[in-house]
Amino acid sequence: MENELKTAVVAIIGRPSAGKSTFLNTACQEDVSIVSPIPQTTRNAIKGIVNTSLGQLIFIDTPGYHDSEKKLNLMLKNVTESMLEGIDCVLYVIDSTRIPGDEEMHTAGLLKGLEAKTVIAINKTDSSQSKVLPVRNFIKEKLPEIRNEQIFEISAQKDTGINEVLRALYEIAPKGVPMYDEELATDQDLQFRVCEIIRGEAMNRLSDEIPHALYVEVADVEHRNDGKKLWIRAFLCVERESQKGIVIGKGASKIKEIRLAAMKKISEIYIQKIDLDLQVKVNKNWRQKDVVLNRLIRK
Repeated sequence: MENELKTAVVAIIGRPSAGKSTFLNTACQEDVSIVSPIPQTTRNAIKGIVNTSLGQLIFIDTPGYHDSEKKLNLMLKNVTESMLEGIDCVLYVIDSTRIPGDEEMHTAGLLKGLEAKTVIAINKTDSSQSKVLPVRNFIKEKLPEIRNEQIFEISAQKDTGINEVLRALYEIAPKGVPMYDEELATDQDLQFRVCEIIRGEAMNRLSDEIPHALYVEVADVEHRNDGKKLWIRAFLCVERESQKGIVIGKGASKIKEIRLAAMKKISEIYIQKIDLDLQVKVNKNWRQKDVVLNRLIRK
């Protein structure tokens, strides 16, 4: 019966690169969050929606919890902490290829008082570098109120153990009717999703300090040819003039590669023909500007 369905908002927390975004994309069966080997890819609270016969889980993929006093990192930590207020459930993703340290201790500390609402996913257990026992010992020591039935060993990338985690979250979730249409995988608007797609394709094609020094700005979106074409003009914004040349590449090869890859991914989501005008511009030291950070980081 409909009134027996479960509906819950679930905050996903974890250190940078623990696999939170990979879990979200796998669970939603659609790319709703950037996946990159570069830490701290996620800058916003990204919503992903999972619908099953048991009900609806609305996941919020929070930025990786990272110890740093830099302005951008402090704002990202604030996003994560604020998402835990009044939450229905928490999914704590731990990377089993890394021995828990101070950052893991601080992340686990966020769960104080939320243990009954928490499910833990020990991720990357398919890796030869996986060390599950030290992680389990860490959980037992730092979160003694978490029961074994709340802890799962998974591989978000290989899609193993995901269903068991979802079932455990449904066990915790309160009864309620779905908040979103069952066809939706995310509630992100077009501009935000386009920005994230372009940024993800850029991050995975640039090295060194460049990925963290860029953001994407969508300047114009037009529906052309009676709605059959979606024309987008966007900018990859960097901090320094020297970075601009790196992003553009020799003979504009790098920016072309990013543009084509982004167009392909956008085309997988929207039915219109995609025309993307992508350029690079400099916004000097943008990571120190509140007006930019407040626009980019939304809860």
